[in-house]
Amino acid sequence: MPVPRAPGWVLSGGVTADLDLTADPVELTAALVDVPSVSGEEAAIADAVETALRRQAPHLEVVRDGDAVLARTNLGRPGRVVLAGHLDTVPVNDNLPLRRTGSGSDQVLHGCGTVDMKGGDAVLLGLAAGCVSPRLDLTFVFYDCEEVDASRNGLTRIERELPDWLDGDLAIVAEPSNAVIEAGCQGTIRVEVSTTGRRAHTARAWMGENAIHGAGEILRRLAEYEPRRVDIDGCEYREGLQAVSVSGGVAGNVVPDSCVVAVNHRFAPDRSVAEAEEHLRTVFDGFGVRVVDRAGGALPGLGAPAARELVEAAGGTPVAKLGWTDVARFAARGMPAVNFGPGDPTLAHTREEHVRAADITRCADVLGRFLA
Repeated sequence: MPVPRAPGWVLSGGVTADLDLTADPVELTAALVDVPSVSGEEAAIADAVETALRRQAPHLEVVRDGDAVLARTNLGRPGRVVLAGHLDTVPVNDNLPLRRTGSGSDQVLHGCGTVDMKGGDAVLLGLAAGCVSPRLDLTFVFYDCEEVDASRNGLTRIERELPDWLDGDLAIVAEPSNAVIEAGCQGTIRVEVSTTGRRAHTARAWMGENAIHGAGEILRRLAEYEPRRVDIDGCEYREGLQAVSVSGGVAGNVVPDSCVVAVNHRFAPDRSVAEAEEHLRTVFDGFGVRVVDRAGGALPGLGAPAARELVEAAGGTPVAKLGWTDVARFAARGMPAVNFGPGDPTLAHTREEHVRAADITRCADVLGRFLA
């Protein structure tokens, strides 16, 4: 039986069906969504994007790196903007193929990837083809494996193999942001806070020391913790410190000799990872603290000229990004970086994922004005 193909579907190594990069970005979103691209399985959509860019955007230099596709202008403009979007999605949850409700400006697209982040990818692809003579040079990065471990993230590979492709004066990551500018992002650090005790038979519990009971002090400190609210460039970053799991116990008749409370701390980007770690060691003084995962945040950088111009084009008031995104990778390279894309980020990774057509259109209009 032949494999059914949605518009824009490309079977890797097989026949290609072109994506129309000049189409309305809402229709281009629909075409992209109907190409399943769960992390690690992006070959088909990467083939489609590469083919479309090479055929329909001859003004761009195009490079393929694994299942990432990169394209850029080389016009000698006074500055460069990097626009990035990941091609992968979380696993499909009975939410493909695409479904539509409403019509016109009230139309809503439902399905896996509509929000995270094929609506944003469609906006960027339309700009790549249509913005032939931008006032700044442009680099477009469509990358793989964002939804899985950082070691597999396509930007990790690109930064190692093609680092100059990530350089610029401003980075715009088209992650869902309700079509408003979400500046910078929080840092994140996950630690294991441990207690120790002494094993004993529960019939003779006085001969042991219960490590799980000892974790009560850890939980008390968490319950009484007052997180900071930090204003940077007019954006308020709200920190958080939460227990996310507790593990311990040996058997149903043994006093446990160890207990581990996993804690996640989201911190404002005015703190470095090292400062965040030192803060946690202070909070949990007297207990063992082991760092198991960490990533620095990104300052909003809204004072940079290119960032100010983007804010002016977008109108409204930028807000802080509460969460970690790949803007942090660009900020680490010394660039101001913002999230700006269609869709409600709270719908990402849900079965009910959907994006409003009006959000897609607004993002395309704002970025078109800013770049042209």
